[in-house]
Amino acid sequence: MRNLFAQFRQLLQPGALTVATVLYAEDGSATCELPGGGRIRVRGEAQEGSRVYVQDGVIQGHAPDLPLIIDTV
Repeated sequence: MRNLFAQFRQLLQPGALTVATVLYAEDGSATCELPGGGRIRVRGEAQEGSRVYVQDGVIQGHAPDLPLIIDTV
């Protein structure tokens, strides 16, 4: 039998921190493009064309504009 407290703690853990590119920004929210090509709508202030860190649907901060390398191994 699994520990119920451990299961509860897994529910509270934050999601993964992802770098995304802002496509559109207005009224405290933005549409961002993820590295795989998907798009998400997030809360937070950002300028169009900038790169941001996104976690759980919220912009956490600005990300550096560095080249993106996706390892497919």
